[in-house]
Amino acid sequence: MGSVRFTTRRDVLYAVSALAGGLLMLSAHGYSSWGEHWRPAVALRAVPLAGLCLGMLFRRTAPLTGLAISSAFNLMDLVLGPSLASAVIYTDALYAAGVYGPRRLIRWLLGGTVAATLLAGAAVWAATGRPGVAVVLGAVAGTTWVAPVLTAMAVVEHRDRARAEHQRAEQLVLLNELDRRGAVVAERARMARELHDVIANHLSAVALHSSAVLKLPDMDRAGVVGAMEVIRENSVQGLAEMRRMIGLLREGEEEGPAAVPRLAELDRLVAHTARADLAAALTVRGDPPELPAAVELAAYRIVQESLTNALKHGGPGRAEVCLEYRADRVVVEVCSPLGAGAGLPGSGSGLIGMRERAAMLAGDFTAGPDRGRWRVRAELPVELESA
Repeated sequence: MGSVRFTTRRDVLYAVSALAGGLLMLSAHGYSSWGEHWRPAVALRAVPLAGLCLGMLFRRTAPLTGLAISSAFNLMDLVLGPSLASAVIYTDALYAAGVYGPRRLIRWLLGGTVAATLLAGAAVWAATGRPGVAVVLGAVAGTTWVAPVLTAMAVVEHRDRARAEHQRAEQLVLLNELDRRGAVVAERARMARELHDVIANHLSAVALHSSAVLKLPDMDRAGVVGAMEVIRENSVQGLAEMRRMIGLLREGEEEGPAAVPRLAELDRLVAHTARADLAAALTVRGDPPELPAAVELAAYRIVQESLTNALKHGGPGRAEVCLEYRADRVVVEVCSPLGAGAGLPGSGSGLIGMRERAAMLAGDFTAGPDRGRWRVRAELPVELESA
């Protein structure tokens, strides 16, 4: 259980300094009297000065208590005859109560000090019958009582604004951190798709054709040469894609546009997609427009992944690739024979990657069995939506 502080070192220093300065002002006759017949002794005037300095000890720890003590001794000082030191110390009591006190107190202080200033001016006018003296005294009272409260209001407003800006800065830091984490997650997902589509597909083709050569020892030379050509081409393409990705990760820039596959190269991809019991064919409809690079890459990867899945899991027959260029979108469809599922092992992330590619471009993607065949269909918009 923490102990409650009576005061602070700084406030003790303020109080001691104020007492020393006040005594010096009293010795220099820094006070006034209400008349020739009312001249209290200097020792008596030191009592409200000491009381005001006592109130300063509570200016931070208990500002309401400090204001109550200071107000009582300030009233005593006014009865004896206003002194300059007491007036200055009381301005600090009003300021401290407004800054360190409860939030609602400052409004009451403003109303109270304004009312007290008007009453003081009216009382002097009624007692002396001299409006000029009343105005001057009212101005002095306003400067002594109202000005510290207005200053405290400005300080509190500035402090609240600084606190709000600090909270806003913390929220911006949190949002930036969330954005950074989101960007990291998105980049990891993109890298996972690229690694799967680029490396896994080429390695799958290499594994399939090398397995065919090993399982068929009596394969003719033409078949062996064709299989080795596919193996070599997929190995070269896989290395090129790997170099491109390494350069992108190291430098943040692609090494060259030739490493980025395009739809114009689909015929080559389809021609090298073959198995002993599976062939592939490409059909292109419509005139190819100028497509964004992201659309071309996504369409190419979807066809590539679909053909790889057909080689790994499809049954015997023919895989048909249809590429259709429409006015507002590119339609990619790959239909392959359903197989028994006995092929190379897969992670199941191919369909996820294809679906993500289509979703990132605000396109549509479907995949599943359709009348005895496995059908993959993707529709990608020609014009990408601006972020």
